[in-house]
Amino acid sequence: APTSCDLARALQSKVRRARDQLLTFAHWPGLVEATNNACERALRPAVIQRKVTNGYRAMWAAEGEADIRTVVDTARLGPGTNAFKTILQTVST
Repeated sequence: APTSCDLARALQSKVRRARDQLLTFAHWPGLVEATNNACERALRPAVIQRKVTNGYRAMWAAEGEADIRTVVDTARLGPGTNAFKTILQTVST
């Protein structure tokens, strides 16, 4: 609906740009989550670690942890995989 409110027009513009993505979960029920809760849960350990240790002082340390977390999270996707064995395999190749 036409409006003279700048905030409403900005919101309408954002919805218009993302219109084809808004109800993706409805097109594939059970295959696409309606929320990004799984992503938020996957990020939580890294966020807690960063807050507890007050971050990293060296970029190599932050990148190293990101690499390890990526390997572990990818290993968890496969049924019957062992994260430790996957890290050893990754490091030894």
